[in-house]
Amino acid sequence: MSKAIHRLSESAVRTAINGGSEVKLPDGGGLRLDVKGGTASWLYRYVAPGSRKERYMGLGSARAIGLDAARQMASAARMIIKSGLDPIVERDRKTEAEPTDARATTFEIAAERYIATHEASWKNAKHRQQWRNSLVTYAYPLIGSKLVRDLSTDDVAEMLKPIWMVKRETAARVRGRVEMVINAAIAKKERSEANPALWGVVRHLLPVQKRKGNVKHHVALPYDQMPLFMRTLRADRSNAALALRFLIFTAARYNEAAFARWDEVDLKGALWVIPKERMKAEKQHTVPLSGAAVAELQEAKRRFGDSGLIFPGQKRGKPLSDAAFSQAVDRNSVEHATTHGFRSTFRDWVGDCTEIQRDVVEAALAHGLKNETEAAYRRSTAIAKRRSLMGAWADYCVSADH
Repeated sequence: MSKAIHRLSESAVRTAINGGSEVKLPDGGGLRLDVKGGTASWLYRYVAPGSRKERYMGLGSARAIGLDAARQMASAARMIIKSGLDPIVERDRKTEAEPTDARATTFEIAAERYIATHEASWKNAKHRQQWRNSLVTYAYPLIGSKLVRDLSTDDVAEMLKPIWMVKRETAARVRGRVEMVINAAIAKKERSEANPALWGVVRHLLPVQKRKGNVKHHVALPYDQMPLFMRTLRADRSNAALALRFLIFTAARYNEAAFARWDEVDLKGALWVIPKERMKAEKQHTVPLSGAAVAELQEAKRRFGDSGLIFPGQKRGKPLSDAAFSQAVDRNSVEHATTHGFRSTFRDWVGDCTEIQRDVVEAALAHGLKNETEAAYRRSTAIAKRRSLMGAWADYCVSADH
């Protein structure tokens, strides 16, 4: 294919998808990008052999399928036409020939269906791409052709072993994604046995991942694991787990949450004002509270009353220790993470799964900005936006319960 036919560039495609305008952009050779009403789709225009009528073949969402992949699909359609066949007819024929038994679904089919169902809610293109690529690279070669109903914990463990010790975070994310795909298949009655990717089972077939020495940064829980971690943490009735949930929902530091006092909180207005003396930047910080965060405060009020420290420790007048928070993490997490690392988990989730503006995220984390104009803008507008952001974060954290 000559280079002249490839008229579009990756940047032009991203601009069109995110621009909000209704456009039709030809790439040449019959391939076209259509953006309309918030959707972006690849279309292949052709004339079938023995016909004079133009046909349009949908190739899928441009938010999930990149330019190179769309070109490959268009090229495959052209090859079918050269052989004297209609690509739409051939695609339909292939679909009809596929097994109709719901329990004869392979993992790859179940995974692609899961992605197609959920990718619209994954606002960040990078996250959508990583989801599919991680399965294509690590799962499909080993378990992609296996029937979901026949998958065993041994299969999942063998899939993970090559990367378990050398790509620990990637392995954790792949396992979590495989678990979600199989859960969806179980919901569709394509499997009757328990999920073979459950961490509590598959962990016994994998070597123990020793903590790395000389770690200078705060280890963060991968955000893919947050919903399952939070489900476990919400079942933990300890005072430390209660305080830790509040810390996570507010993206706060240990010192800010552990020493929080009732006179800093406005439950009716759902606001928490942290005095500058307890802030790293030595500036007062206002935190809009999500419904989930308010619920944790109400539970603390029920347990300890509404005066003094919100989360008191065992010693009178003293807060919960950092060690108590860490123990709550270790009791409920499937891999090592730190209390402070949950701020990175929050930041990674925002970057990969939302399109929230940088200044809003930095405000939520109480990070200082050197640009005075940007800082002034943030102070005047960020509360409402951050309220929406923290609500979305809390919803994501508890999504495994829904």
